[in-house]
Amino acid sequence: MNLKEILLLKIRSLLYYVFKYPYYKIIFKNIGTRTQIYSLIRLEHPQNIYLGNRVTIGNLAWLAASPHIIDNPLLKIGDNCLIGDSNEFYCIKEIILESNVFTSKNVYISDATHKYQDINIPIVKQEIALTSTVRIGEGTWLGLNVCVLGANIGKHCVIGANSVVNKSIPDYCVAVGSPAKIVKRFDFETNKWRKTNSIGIFIDE
Repeated sequence: MNLKEILLLKIRSLLYYVFKYPYYKIIFKNIGTRTQIYSLIRLEHPQNIYLGNRVTIGNLAWLAASPHIIDNPLLKIGDNCLIGDSNEFYCIKEIILESNVFTSKNVYISDATHKYQDINIPIVKQEIALTSTVRIGEGTWLGLNVCVLGANIGKHCVIGANSVVNKSIPDYCVAVGSPAKIVKRFDFETNKWRKTNSIGIFIDE
């Protein structure tokens, strides 16, 4: 990075903390210290969104915590989380990212889905329903284009690119695919990552 690029970054950061950050302090449920939002394509009900300290949210993010079924849903992004470009988080009850979660580009996380039972009404105009609350554990990494649909993911997990997580993944697992299946898990007896079957049972290598 050359001197000009460093200077531009410093100017951008200064402008953010002078103009945008004070506004965000007013509208969000919480926004922690040294938290930066590069740009938002859409923001819904920020009074229900909690951002911890040292969070970075990339370009063209969509954050929503909409009161479809309860008055005060909670979208919480914990300390030191790094949220990639073009991420979309849509919450109607509770989505929690614990500290140090990293999401790559185009990650989608939601605790909701559209109803589709009435074939006389376009799906987009039908009611939004809860699937299940979502929790992403500390230190977990979600790869490019990952979707998390009403499922929990444990701590220190790796979710491979293009995976769709619709069932819970326990701590210390690697999962890939659509739907996502566990392929590795950390073995604390051998202190190594080991291959598993689809339900997380170790297999001989």
